[in-house]
Amino acid sequence: MNPAIDREEIFQVLRRIYDPELEVNIIDLGLVYEVRIEENHVEVQMTMTSPGCPMHEIITDAAKYAIQAVKGVERVDIQLVWEPPWSTIMLSPEARALLERT
Repeated sequence: MNPAIDREEIFQVLRRIYDPELEVNIIDLGLVYEVRIEENHVEVQMTMTSPGCPMHEIITDAAKYAIQAVKGVERVDIQLVWEPPWSTIMLSPEARALLERT
C-alpha cells in the first residue's frame, strides 16, 4: 500500500522552485492555481507571469521533478493554463514586499 501523499509537502517542495527572472518562488508568485492528489498521482495546474515567458519549460520541469521526489508520488502531471491570467494581485504579501524592495 502506498503511503498517503502529504499535500503540505507538495507545497513545500514547490516553494523551492523560483522564477529565475523575479527570484520569487512559484507559490508566493501565485503561479500555482490548483494541486490535486489522487492516490499516487499529483496533478498541478499552474500558469506563468506571461504567456511568452521564456522560462516556462525550466519552471514546469523543476516543479515536476521536485514533486516526483515526494514520498508516495508515482506520477506527476503539470498543466500550464492561461485562465485566469496571472496578475500581481496573486502575489503573496511576502512576494509583494520583496518585489517592492527591488
